[in-house]
Amino acid sequence: MLSEENEAFLAFWSQNRDEQRTSLRPLMIGLSGGFTIGILVLITLESGWYERATMVANSRMSSVVFLMAILILSVFMAFLYRKFKWEMNEQRYLELKAQKNRTEK
Repeated sequence: MLSEENEAFLAFWSQNRDEQRTSLRPLMIGLSGGFTIGILVLITLESGWYERATMVANSRMSSVVFLMAILILSVFMAFLYRKFKWEMNEQRYLELKAQKNRTEK
């Protein structure tokens, strides 16, 4: 017997699973997570907390390359987060569907 929450999830996911695969919401959450990591790295470098890393970053890397790396990291994290979220919901859906089929027999 499934709980009301699980029944609601089964109904929702059976109708919206294809739409959720290309949804922008998880993409934006992942993108903001990537930018957050990039901003934290920038803050760490600018604060001078780790002097050697600051010296190496200033001597070997241009700011344009560093900003491009942050952008690429953010896009990658956004894609990865959206894919992960969809896969987790799909796995939950399949498990609940199998559980429901077992209890009906």
